Amino acid sequence: MGEVLFLAHRVPFPPDRGDKIRSHHLLAGLAKLGPVHVGTFGETVQDMAQKPLLVEMARTHALIERSRPLHLAGVEALLKGRAVSLTAFDDEAMHRYVAKTLGNHRIDTIFVFSGQMGQYIPDSFEGRVVFDMCDVDSAKFAAYAEAGQRKWINRREGRLLAREEERLAARADATLLISDNEVDLFRSRLTRPDAVSLHALGNGIDAQFFDPGRVTSHPDLDEGEGPQIVFTGQMDYAPNIAAAEWMIAHVMPALRKTHARARFHIIGRAPVRVLRDRHGEHGVRVWGEVEDVRPFLKSADLVVAPLLIARGVQNKVLEAMAMARPVVATPGAATGIDAAHGEHLVISSPDPQQLLAAIDRLLADPLHARAMGEAARRFVIERMSWDQVETELAELVRGAELPIDAA
Repeated sequence: MGEVLFLAHRVPFPPDRGDKIRSHHLLAGLAKLGPVHVGTFGETVQDMAQKPLLVEMARTHALIERSRPLHLAGVEALLKGRAVSLTAFDDEAMHRYVAKTLGNHRIDTIFVFSGQMGQYIPDSFEGRVVFDMCDVDSAKFAAYAEAGQRKWINRREGRLLAREEERLAARADATLLISDNEVDLFRSRLTRPDAVSLHALGNGIDAQFFDPGRVTSHPDLDEGEGPQIVFTGQMDYAPNIAAAEWMIAHVMPALRKTHARARFHIIGRAPVRVLRDRHGEHGVRVWGEVEDVRPFLKSADLVVAPLLIARGVQNKVLEAMAMARPVVATPGAATGIDAAHGEHLVISSPDPQQLLAAIDRLLADPLHARAMGEAARRFVIERMSWDQVETELAELVRGAELPIDAA
C-alpha cells in the first residue's frame, strides 16, 4: 500500500489515557503497513517531549504546540458560527504541514483520528479517507446540556459538531466507531444514513503489560483494614468527575455502615478541586497522578466504573479486567465490551441501592469475586487484543470490504 497521513488532535505518546491509548495503537498498526506521516498537537511539556518517538515511527511529522486559550477559541467560535472544538484545533501551521506533505509524498490515505482534525482534509484530495470518530462527541455535549451543565453552550456545541460529524462521515470512505452501540447511535442521528459507510472497531488491551503477575501490590492498600475500592481515569474529565462525586455522595456513606473501614481510591491525573476537597470524606482518598496504576488495581478488592455519561469503550474497565479484578460497572461504562454479566463483570444500573447491593455481594463472597476476576482476565486475553484490532484496521485501510454494520 502507499503512504498514510495520520492526523490526531493529541500526540499519541505516551499511551497513558483513553484517546492516546487508542491513537497510539492505531498509529503503530498503520506503521506496520507502510510509511506514515503524522500531524498532531501537544499541550504540555510532556507532550512536546514526545518528538523523538515521532521521529522513530513516522517518515515526517509535525508536533505543534497548541497554546490558544480555550476562552479565546470560544469567542472566535461564536463570532464565526463554528463549534468551539473545531476552532480550538484550527492552526495555520498544521494546514501548511498537511499541504506540504500531500505535495511532496504519495499519500494514498488520510487517516483522521477524532472530528477536530477533519478540517485539514483538502477538498482536492482524491485518495482514501478513513475517519475514526471513536464515539459520538455531539451526543456527549447534548447529554451534558440535558444534565443541566452549561445548557446553551453545550446544546450549541452538540448541534454544530453533529453537522461536522455528518459532513466528515459522508466525505470518508470508511467511518470507524468504537462499538456497535456507537454505530447505531450515530446512524440514528444522520439525515442521510445511506450515504455513509460505518464500521465498529473496538479498543484492545495490552494484557502482557496489565498482568497482575508482573507487578507488586500497593502497600497502602494492602495494609488497609477495610475493603479497598478503586476508580481510575482522567480526573478533570467531566464524566469521571460526575461519577466520582456520585459514588462519594450516594454509595460510600451507606457502604461504610456495613464496612466501617471501606476506602474509595480515586486515581488519575489532574483531579479538580471539587474532588480534592472530598479527600478524607467517607473513606475517600484522592491520589492524583501516579507513576503506575497497576499496583493499585492489583491491590483493589474491587474496581468500580460508575459512569453516568459514557461514550465508547472504557479503557479503565479493560485494564481492571486484565488485572484480574472484579469490576462493577454501569451499563454505559460496559458499552462495547461483550463480556457476560455475572461471569466476567457485574453490570449495575446507576441507582445507588442497586450498585451498593452489587458491591456488597462481591465483598461478601471473595471466592466468587476472585473467580470473576480470573474469568475477566481470560476474556480480555482471548477476545480483546490489539493484534486483532490491527488486523481489522489493515483490511479497512487497504480498502477490503469488511462487513458494514447494517441498519
